Amino acid sequence: MTHQVHAFEPPERFVAGTVGEPGDRTFFLQARGGGRVVSVALEKVQVSLLAEKLEELLTEASRRFGVELPETSPAAASDNEPLDTPVDEEFRVGTLGLAFDVDTTTVVIEAIEAGEGDAEADLAGDEDDEEPLDDDEDDEPDDDLDRLRVRLTPEATRAFIDRARRVVAAGRPPCPLCGQPLDPAGHLCPRHNGYHR
Repeated sequence: MTHQVHAFEPPERFVAGTVGEPGDRTFFLQARGGGRVVSVALEKVQVSLLAEKLEELLTEASRRFGVELPETSPAAASDNEPLDTPVDEEFRVGTLGLAFDVDTTTVVIEAIEAGEGDAEADLAGDEDDEEPLDDDEDDEPDDDLDRLRVRLTPEATRAFIDRARRVVAAGRPPCPLCGQPLDPAGHLCPRHNGYHR
């Protein structure tokens, strides 16, 4: 079976976003460019972890390669717009790969489709000055899986991180006692042994 690589190098827009109400949201990565829009679904924890690992990748690129990085994304670059509609899920993400390409001073993000045997999400990170991710290797078991690949400047990466963190934080507030999300009607907190207060 052949796989499809949705490559945006660079995209006009690459964001994390949601569809639905807090407590029942579906998370997406969405790339737009060249008249195409590709949306892939993933879990909230994957979005949070992606933002965290991208932050670490930028810090490491700055330390190892002397790349100048923006501290925060400029207000003009802040993207608060909703996802482009219609939001049609191309695939569900199983693995996220990261790399820093020193030659072009760009961050490469690759979202790989979840295979039939994938039980959990995975995030692989690389900071090297070698070639970025290559989908033509025959020895990889996920050669037949679809992929979304984007190449971002450090500034665009910072803007993505900021938005991803806002999207994750926009969910239900955590219970001050147990940290689990609070529903509008409250919840049975394990710290209260199942009793409402």
